[in-house]
Amino acid sequence: MIKILVSDQLSEEGLKILKEVKEFQVDVKTDLKPEELKGVIKNYEALLVRSATKVTRDIIEAADKLKIIGRAGVGLDNVDLDAATQKGIIVMNTPAGNTISTAEHAVSMILSLSRNIPQASASTKKGEWKRAKFMGVELYGKVLGVVGFGRIGKEVAKRALSFGMRVKAYDPFLSREIAESLGIEVVELKELFEQSDYITVHTPLTEETRHMISTKQFAIMKKGVRVINCARGGIVDEAALAEAIKEGKVAGAALDVFEKEPISVDSELLKLDNVIVTPHLGASTEEAQVNVAIEVAEIVRDALLGKGIRNAANYPCLEAEACKMLNPYIILAEKMGVFAAQLVAGRFQELDISYSGEIATYDLSPLTMSLSKGLLSPILKETVNFINAVSLAKERGIKIKEAKSSKEEEFVNLIKLALKTDKETRVIWGTLSGNKQARIVKIDEYYVELYPVGEMIYIENWDKPGLIGNLGTVLGKNSVNIAAMTFGRDKPGGKAISVLNVDSPVSVELAEKIKKLENILTVKGIKV
Repeated sequence: MIKILVSDQLSEEGLKILKEVKEFQVDVKTDLKPEELKGVIKNYEALLVRSATKVTRDIIEAADKLKIIGRAGVGLDNVDLDAATQKGIIVMNTPAGNTISTAEHAVSMILSLSRNIPQASASTKKGEWKRAKFMGVELYGKVLGVVGFGRIGKEVAKRALSFGMRVKAYDPFLSREIAESLGIEVVELKELFEQSDYITVHTPLTEETRHMISTKQFAIMKKGVRVINCARGGIVDEAALAEAIKEGKVAGAALDVFEKEPISVDSELLKLDNVIVTPHLGASTEEAQVNVAIEVAEIVRDALLGKGIRNAANYPCLEAEACKMLNPYIILAEKMGVFAAQLVAGRFQELDISYSGEIATYDLSPLTMSLSKGLLSPILKETVNFINAVSLAKERGIKIKEAKSSKEEEFVNLIKLALKTDKETRVIWGTLSGNKQARIVKIDEYYVELYPVGEMIYIENWDKPGLIGNLGTVLGKNSVNIAAMTFGRDKPGGKAISVLNVDSPVSVELAEKIKKLENILTVKGIKV
C-alpha cells in the first residue's frame, strides 16, 4: 500500500482521484504543526501541499520513504527544493492551473481601478450619492503595458485587446513575431514605462525583479498612469508607489499582493482612496482550486504508478538505467543554460546544442530539457521546470536545434551551446572534471577553466599588466572575497576574459566600480 499525506485543504475532486486508486492509502491531516509533520512524514511515500505547509529541510530529512512532493499551485517558496533534490525526492507543481483565474482578477482590478467601483460601492452603501466624485476613465484606446508575457500575461493581453486597448509587452524571452501575430507590440522595459497608461506585472519575484517598479521608474512614467500587481509582492516598491500617488504622478493602483502579507493596517497605501487592495485572491476561484487539485492529484498518481513524470521542478524525466551516467551532465546542462542566459544581451532567438562523445549514444532529451530550463529560469523562476521548459521556449519563439556525434572532440564528452539573440551569438563549451563536477571550458574563442557555481563576475578586458591587482584592490575594499579565478585570451596583449568566483553577491554599484578600472571593457554579475 502506497501511503499519501495531504497536509493542506484540497478540493474533493482532487482527493477523489487519489482515493479511487486501490494501491493508495490517502490520509488528510491539515493544520499540522511543523514538529507534528516531522513526526509523521516518515510513514509516507507522497506529500501533497498548497501554500500553508512549510516543507523545510528538517521535515525532508525526516522523510525516510518520501518519493514525491506535490504542490497544488505555482510557487515553491514553501518547499526546500535543494533539500528534496539532495534526497532524491521529486517535487512537482501545477503552473497552469490558476492561469485564467489570475488573469481575470487582474482585468477585474483594471476595471475597478478605472471606474472607482469599490469606492463608489462603499459610498453608496453609506447613503451617499456622489456621482461627480467617482468620475472614471475608459479603457478604450488606452495603452496597457504588460511586464512579463507568460501564460497569465498573455491571457490578460487578450482580454485587454477585446476592450480596444493597445497592448505593449516586455518579456526578455518573447519574440517579436509571436507577439505581433497576437496584435501585441514588443518593447523594451523603459519604453513600456514611458508609454503606458496602465502597467500590469506578471513576472516571478527574483533578485532582478524585486522593486522593478520604484522611484526611478515612476519618474519616467506618464502622469496619471495606473499600476496593477497581481503577481508577487515586492515587484512594486510600495513606499515609492505611495509617494508617487501622493505626488499625483500615479493616478491609482490595484494590488492583490504585498511585500509583507498580510499587509499592515498602518501601510501608507491603505490610507489612499485611489488604491484598491485585495488579500491575494488571484487564484481564489472555485474553478482554479479545483483545477490545481485535479492536476496535482493526477501528476502524483501517475508518478507513483510509474506512468511518467510531469511538471517536475527538479527531475528531468529519465530512464533509471541511464540516470547514473547522465545525471552529472544534466546538472552541467542546467548550469550552462543559467550562465548563458545572464551572459548574452538581447532577446533569445535560437538555441543550438551539440553533444559529442560517449554521452551522444544516450537519449539526450533530458539534457536539452535541463539546458532549456536553465536558460529560462533566471527570469521565469518556479514557473519553468524540466518538463515544460522546451515548450515554454518554443511558445516564446525560441528555436531549439539539437545535434549529436559519437566522435570525440577536444574533450571526451562535450556539450556545446550556441545561443543566438537579436544582438549577438555566444558559444559556450561544457564538460565534467575528473571528479564529475560541471565546468565550462570555452567561452566563444577563449579557453577557460570555470566552475559554474554561486556568485561570479564576468569581465571582458584588454590583456594588460596590473589588471589582477586592480581587481583585487577594488574587491577587497568592498569586502568581496575571491574564491577562484580563470582567464582566457586570444593573444598576448589582445582581448581577454576574466571570470571570478566570489563569496558574496555582486551589486550594480560594485560592477560599475570595476568597469571604471583601466583596460576593463564590460562587467557582468552572474549567479548560477
